[in-house]
Amino acid sequence: MSSNGGVKRKNGGEEVTGREKKKQRMNIARTIPVQSGPVARDSSQGVVNGMRGLPSAIDVEKFAEARAFEIDAMESAMKTASNASTQRAWQALPRHLRRRAASHDVRRVPARLREKARAEMDPMRKKLLSRKLPKAGKNKKITRTASFLKRQHDKSWLETHLWHAKRMKMENMWGYRLAVQPTEKSYRPSHRASIQGSILHDASYFATLEMKGPQSTLVSVLELICDTQGPGPGAIRWVVGSRVLNTHLYECGSYPFGPIGPVTIIWRPVNTYPGGQEWTNPNSSRKGKETATGPASTTPGTDPNRPRSLWLRIHPLIFDSVARELQKATSQVLDRPRPSTDEVEVEIADLRGQVNAFEIMGPKSSQVLKGALSPVSKDDRQEFKKFWSSLSDVQVAGSIPRGTVVGFTVIDPRLNFPPKNASVEYKEEAPQIFPSTELAKSDIWEQDIRNTLFKPRYKKKDLDERRHKNLVPGTSLSPTRQDSRVPLLLIRRTLETPGVESQSIHGYVLLIPAGWSMAFWPSLIYTGTRVGGQRERQTQAFEAGTLYFPRDFPFSPAYESWVKRRESEERGKWVRTPPAKRVNYGKLGVRSPWRADWDVVLGLKEAVPFVESMAEGKGGEKGKIDELVSTQRDDQMDIDGDSKEGQDADIEMEMDVDDTELKPWLFHGPEITRILAALRLDPATNLLKEINKLRQKRSLEPLGAMVNATDLLNHALVNVKVTMFKEGVPEDMAMIYRVSDEEAASWEKLMEGGGKPGERSVVNILQLANRQPPQGDVIGYVTTGHYSLSRGEGFALGAVPLTKLLELQRQQGRLHPHLADDRQTLLVKVRNINGQQCRPAHIKVLECGS
Repeated sequence: MSSNGGVKRKNGGEEVTGREKKKQRMNIARTIPVQSGPVARDSSQGVVNGMRGLPSAIDVEKFAEARAFEIDAMESAMKTASNASTQRAWQALPRHLRRRAASHDVRRVPARLREKARAEMDPMRKKLLSRKLPKAGKNKKITRTASFLKRQHDKSWLETHLWHAKRMKMENMWGYRLAVQPTEKSYRPSHRASIQGSILHDASYFATLEMKGPQSTLVSVLELICDTQGPGPGAIRWVVGSRVLNTHLYECGSYPFGPIGPVTIIWRPVNTYPGGQEWTNPNSSRKGKETATGPASTTPGTDPNRPRSLWLRIHPLIFDSVARELQKATSQVLDRPRPSTDEVEVEIADLRGQVNAFEIMGPKSSQVLKGALSPVSKDDRQEFKKFWSSLSDVQVAGSIPRGTVVGFTVIDPRLNFPPKNASVEYKEEAPQIFPSTELAKSDIWEQDIRNTLFKPRYKKKDLDERRHKNLVPGTSLSPTRQDSRVPLLLIRRTLETPGVESQSIHGYVLLIPAGWSMAFWPSLIYTGTRVGGQRERQTQAFEAGTLYFPRDFPFSPAYESWVKRRESEERGKWVRTPPAKRVNYGKLGVRSPWRADWDVVLGLKEAVPFVESMAEGKGGEKGKIDELVSTQRDDQMDIDGDSKEGQDADIEMEMDVDDTELKPWLFHGPEITRILAALRLDPATNLLKEINKLRQKRSLEPLGAMVNATDLLNHALVNVKVTMFKEGVPEDMAMIYRVSDEEAASWEKLMEGGGKPGERSVVNILQLANRQPPQGDVIGYVTTGHYSLSRGEGFALGAVPLTKLLELQRQQGRLHPHLADDRQTLLVKVRNINGQQCRPAHIKVLECGS
């Protein structure tokens, strides 16, 4: 018996494997046969010389006949070996380099394999691909640019759209095709970038409105529509142009009713001569008070007759509303009697598509800007040189005063590609940078310059050809006289709320002329900066504890538009889910799962329970769905921004409406803490008095006698911050409940560890958490809620009625009379719409800084 009887033998009668068969076929195909038998002799070999039998001459024909078999065997072997090969050129590549496009494009493979890939191409297919189109087809074929324009018939693309579309999820929003979030998992890395590095966002979809006219007229127009809290738009700090004003807009003369949305106002700096002397108005009647020197000098920007211009940066969702209210406010100001007979003109221009904007946030944003941008050498301003040299010295952008405006001109950033981040130089004394008019000067304000720079003079391929001629590869290109110089405007941006617990995020807003986004974008990205979409921008505001427009601004038309869209999506998803798999809101006691019923919370309407069959629209109940679920007032403005007939007339009659038609309003602003402190005694009367003081400060008439003080108090809503007690993560639309004095004492005792240790304390906490509160205890809703990465716990932003907030303050005064007002915490309960447990939380009034 053989010892290896169970082992396959190659030539012992056993069957060989497929791999061995393939190897044998390859060996046979690559074997060149040899002629057996006598070989034909060439007669010319008879004549030899003295070099060992080599012929002195060769007859080509006879030599080919003698070697015919060998030549044929060589050609046959080459053809057989080529046909027997089972590995194509694309199969020789590693898998991470294989692409579907490589199956028909030779240029997709590495250079060493292109010849082999070109030889493996099907000649018939190659001929078909290279066949020219007939003349009729040529006429019908559209260009790539025309194809892109055709796809933008119902929305607009940003200049960086193609870059974003390859890497991010896109959606149609506000008339644009915008990036929502990256396709990669980047939620936490994007947050770390805003806290430790830098993150970039293309905010070119924000609209820009330009106003030109006398300074006093522009200030009067803005005072009619801007928030009355804090310094007004005519304050010296804003008018000189060294800082920007971040405030909120309202309908003309309707404060505190009719909110529109946030706005950033940028005054054009006062023009100065190179010597530093202030610009003088030759048509002004205030002779002797026009210069910046001498005893009759005035503060720059205080001349009311000086022609000025400013920009309003607004959200695209409120562009139509802001333009309409600006026109109305301008008409009211121009109709006022004036002491002089001079004609006054105010020009309002739409600059959409002329100015692009990038938002770069994070502590490394200063180093990124300095590494990617190169200012022109002709800029001899000492203030700017000090600022630019200090960018590498500041560790965070927060070292520069907020709202600071910096204007400068840079060379084409593509000349210095690839850029490098500036290294931080740590110094004991940080440089002091102060806003100034000279620092804010920029040529981007000039319409002619923006039109000249509407398109880069050189394309990228032209610059690549110049770079190819450099003797040293990778060196930067030297700017020539023909290269473009691009004016920029840099604005310091801060996301924070007043308070010790605020999580501030600092950065910049970079304004550039239209047409130059893709020239600056690669340089900013190459520095290692992450890119964020709408989700990342909202996360930054949430982590900083600031309101995000429009989701945190109830009673504004933009908020209603956003709520309608979310309600439609959430309700449709809930209806499509089988009943056994979806949340039963009726059992959980949730009366309005998809939109906050603010009118019910304010006590203006009766609460309607959630009915599942009616929410689905079954049984012909479709007409009753809106009546039961939609709790908003019918007299609200059109949420889609479309103008209604007679809407302007309704706005004019708004201040003279009856008590029963008083609209709910959102009470927020930088002075809300001071005003709430004044409402301890007789809150209704004091609230009306404070509102009238704010209106008189902007030369607005007091609220009419028909506006009842009690109704004004009952219709007010206040933004609050919700901080959880140790556990729980509030989500969007979470309900905020009030607690009784006994329950509040029990919660505080358990959470502070006053109960018995061990399992019994946990049982008591669960009993309190599982207690189902009545529907009447709902005092507010969470507008934005999530797990806060910077705080390490659940955090939310919400809104509660002003009357309920005052009740909570009085409750804490009863429970803790020894604590000061600033140390008292307002205790509430928070429950998500898809859960049963109520978690204790603290709420605090949210201050909106200007």
